[in-house]
Order: sequence, then structure tokens, then C-alpha cells
Amino acid sequence: MLKATVTAVVLAGAFIAAPLQAKEGLNPWQDCGIGAMVFPENGTAAAISNIIWDLGTTAVSSNISSVGSCEGAGAKTALFIQQTFPVLEQEIAEGEGEYVTAMLNVRGCDASSHGQIVNAIRSDFATKPAQNPQALYAIVESKVTTQFAATCPVI
Repeated sequence: MLKATVTAVVLAGAFIAAPLQAKEGLNPWQDCGIGAMVFPENGTAAAISNIIWDLGTTAVSSNISSVGSCEGAGAKTALFIQQTFPVLEQEIAEGEGEYVTAMLNVRGCDASSHGQIVNAIRSDFATKPAQNPQALYAIVESKVTTQFAATCPVI
């Protein structure tokens, strides 16, 4: 099995990663990894395959299996959510925290909008809790791309 490594720096509680270009609308669980190679036209099957294979870790951390399509803020955000999901759940419930801030920094959102974004995520999270990292990623991306596009770059 291929094992990918991700290089990042944790500085003052923030997960910092070098910005890269990525495919717009990227969902790492559906568009990356082994699942995307086996089921390129079926995102649901790709996501299920990736989760069965290794809980989606390779999909969100690898650009080896899907060269060029799994880079950038979206993939790095997905990886960060994958690695810190339990803490993110807690901080979203509380409405603040280092990991939530780091997640939005990785995503590239302006710090001035973090509070509003967290409140929007909390609202969705309260009515439909994310049961796994992919579900939380979907909530984050939905809010960021629809309500906060002006303060968070398109990925």
C-alpha cells in the first residue's frame, strides 16, 4: 500500500500549508485517491471505496494516485478535518477554538470572517450533525462557497 506524507507546520496553534492550485469544486473523498481511479464517473462509489480502503486518508492526503487534482486548500482542509475531527466537533459546538481557526486558515478564509463562518457552520451542525470528516467537510465547503465566497478563495 502506498503511504503519502503531508508536510505542514504547526505555528502558534495554526496549521500552515503552502498554497497550491486545485481543481474548482474538489471533493477529495470523491475526486481523489483509489476510489476516483476505480470509479471516475461515480463520486458516491469513489467516496465509499476510499472510506472502505483506509477511511479516506489516502484520498485526502495523496496526489500520487490522482496527480494534479488533489492539491490545494480543499485537499489540505479535508486532510486537516480528517486528522482533527473529534476536536473540531467540540470546538464547533463551543463556537471557537484553535483548531477551527486553523481549519479556516488552511482553507484560506480571511480572519475577519472566521466568527461568522463558524456561526454558519454551527447552525448547520446543530440541525444535522456531521457523523464523519467528509460530512463536516461538506458543511464547511457549502457555507464557505455560498455565504463567504468574498472572504474565502474559490478552490
